[in-house]
Amino acid sequence: MQLAVWTYEGPPHVGAMRIATAMEGVHYVLHAPQGDTYADLLFTMIERRGKRPPVTYTTFQARDLGKDTASLFQDSARDAIERFRPGALLVGSSCTAELIQDDPAGLAEAMGLSCPVIPLELPSYQRKENWGASETFYQIVRTLADRSVSAGPREGRRARANLLGPAALGFRHRDDLREVRAMLDRLGIDVNCVAPLGASPDDIRSMGRADFNVVLYPEIADEAARWLERTFGQPAVRTVPIGVGATRAFIEEVATLAGVDASAALEDGESRMPWWSRSVDSTYLTGKRVFIFGDATHAVAAARIAREELGFVVCGLGCYNREFAREVRAEAKACGVEALITDDHLEVEAAIADAAPELVLGTQMERHIAKRQGIPCAVISSPVHVQDFPARHSPQMGFEGANVVFDIWVHPLVMGLEEHLLTMFREDFEFSDNAGASHLHGSAPSLGDVVAESAPAEPHSDTLWTADAEQELKKIPFFVRGKARRNTEAFAAENGCARIDLATLYDAKAHYAR
Repeated sequence: MQLAVWTYEGPPHVGAMRIATAMEGVHYVLHAPQGDTYADLLFTMIERRGKRPPVTYTTFQARDLGKDTASLFQDSARDAIERFRPGALLVGSSCTAELIQDDPAGLAEAMGLSCPVIPLELPSYQRKENWGASETFYQIVRTLADRSVSAGPREGRRARANLLGPAALGFRHRDDLREVRAMLDRLGIDVNCVAPLGASPDDIRSMGRADFNVVLYPEIADEAARWLERTFGQPAVRTVPIGVGATRAFIEEVATLAGVDASAALEDGESRMPWWSRSVDSTYLTGKRVFIFGDATHAVAAARIAREELGFVVCGLGCYNREFAREVRAEAKACGVEALITDDHLEVEAAIADAAPELVLGTQMERHIAKRQGIPCAVISSPVHVQDFPARHSPQMGFEGANVVFDIWVHPLVMGLEEHLLTMFREDFEFSDNAGASHLHGSAPSLGDVVAESAPAEPHSDTLWTADAEQELKKIPFFVRGKARRNTEAFAAENGCARIDLATLYDAKAHYAR
């Protein structure tokens, strides 16, 4: 077991909380000790939801372990039914309560409760949050969907679709949903059900009425969509419309399934991203090196946007959810890099330092990593903090989502004019690139440090670099200077150079340019 101070995913019962909190008329009774009761913190403080999550804890304490904790669970379940009168009840254990093996599923079944009970078997020590959300949603759909309901003939009606995957605590799920609804409406397609976000047990029962399913977030909805396809014969759209190219592909795929004309929805009058990414003011974007890490869906989408739509060079790509590692590895191969599949943030930090990118796209953790390393960063994926649940409409999907993506990626970068000024006034302490970019003020040195560092360096016998070489190194742009320093020092070590002078620096530059 590895001790960590930060994790990309919580245990699987947190995923179950996300599904229960997203839905209406569903309650989750969680067998958990005091200390595992943090649902309010997750949803009301981070996501800023207007109501408490529908989770009841048994909240047993150490002194209860010598008694009957099973009866404590049953009492909590009865109280939840009486107080909240849910349309369906989820029951399960937290990672800690799993160790005492009280079997909430069997206990609830023996009680003969007045509403459908959906037991959740979530192995906390083998699986994590996204898998827990996926398994919970799958079990809800499998238990509640009415197998006697069907879409029926298509003559005389519009096509109907289920939108699957948006959940509580998801990255921009609310805003993405609004964009996807608008696209389907322009195509003349009705939305039969959105689940789990906003869905009631009755909505789940009617899922068979749809002609097809749209899987917006595979980490949550893919398993349920496969079951719906087997049970009701509903095909699934799995193209995720993040980026202009993917949005167009999504529209065409949906239109083909629905048998409608895609031209109205393909008329892109809202997306300014294609023009801006080709404009003179944005030519400085070409060739920017970007490191991408997040959940698989957003990481893969970001990599495609970076290399196909913005002209970036992807110098690192990875994800933390191993269930979708195959998709990430395929995209990494297309980018010419090796995929980083890990849930260890220290490994990610080391990879970012080694790649020395000009931009990091990642989670809340990569935001902290990039800040420490003085690299611009934009958040593209959960896990996120409160600032990534904006009050404004800020989607990632659709043509408007492409505008948002362009803004949040480009604005953290040093603008071309600023880079030009930093080069022009390099010896002026106010404009010296030693001061760092204006948007990275948190990592910039103090004015005194800048003045001292901008003065001519004095040679020291105990340093590896000569004064002339240090001065020449400063002519290299700050966002790649660290990598240039490391490469030169590695070259010097390999060639037995005791000191790095101008000749060694130029030789190293020529060596790595080959």
